Amino acid sequence: MLEGPVRHVLGISGGKDSAALAVYMRDRIPEMEYYFCDTGAELPETYEYLSRLEAVLGKPIARLNPERGFDHWLWIYQGALPSPQMRWCTKNLKIKPFEAWVGDDQVYSYVAIRSDEKREGYISRKPNIVPVFPFKDDGIDKPGVLQILEDAGIGLPSYYEWRTRSGCYFCFFQRKAEWVGLAERHPDLFERAVAYEEKVNYEASAMKERTYTWSGNETLVTLLSRKEVIMRRHEEALQKQQSTRRNAPLIDVLGEVLDDEDDSQGCLICHL
Repeated sequence: MLEGPVRHVLGISGGKDSAALAVYMRDRIPEMEYYFCDTGAELPETYEYLSRLEAVLGKPIARLNPERGFDHWLWIYQGALPSPQMRWCTKNLKIKPFEAWVGDDQVYSYVAIRSDEKREGYISRKPNIVPVFPFKDDGIDKPGVLQILEDAGIGLPSYYEWRTRSGCYFCFFQRKAEWVGLAERHPDLFERAVAYEEKVNYEASAMKERTYTWSGNETLVTLLSRKEVIMRRHEEALQKQQSTRRNAPLIDVLGEVLDDEDDSQGCLICHL
């Protein structure tokens, strides 16, 4: 237990679990501080959801911006795009801004890990930051999270129609069908992701160095050229899953299909 004055803080990722935890803790700890690590590369739907959540909470969500943006760190890492093996974006655009905001204050940090999950989330190594897991402690699972959001009248972020994780528009944890969804719903953002990929690969080619892609071992241009194949397989998997789970919410069906297509574990500070 911490001694002396302490702060209570809760990070909002833009996803359902952290939003539900914010609503859940609203009246339990009125002095709670809510924050969002804003990389500047978030989906428009995420910003819209934050505004809705602020209205429900009755207080602002602090926006924590990194001192240096994505382009700076891309240069520092010599054009190596972030990947599941090298998650420098999470470290520099999410964790560092949070720990700078906290400073040396004594802090309880509330983490939206549900009771039906076997993971810990982001745990700071700083001794002045103590994690708290209300959903685990109180036995709240995914149906419980959805019920909290429904009762609060906030529902789910609209991006759940086509992807199940929050995070940057160019997040490397997106599955193939989600990249196609980005291209269809936000073609300007998809083109920006393509531009990053093409720029680093042009420079790598000139230096005869390793090339990098956002999605596995294929470029986004190649991925989009296979759009019909990707989406046909995705729709077939959706229909198969729906036929076996007739009463399951669409979000569960979509999540299970996407997980089957790519079961990589997202960065928890970004996607809770």
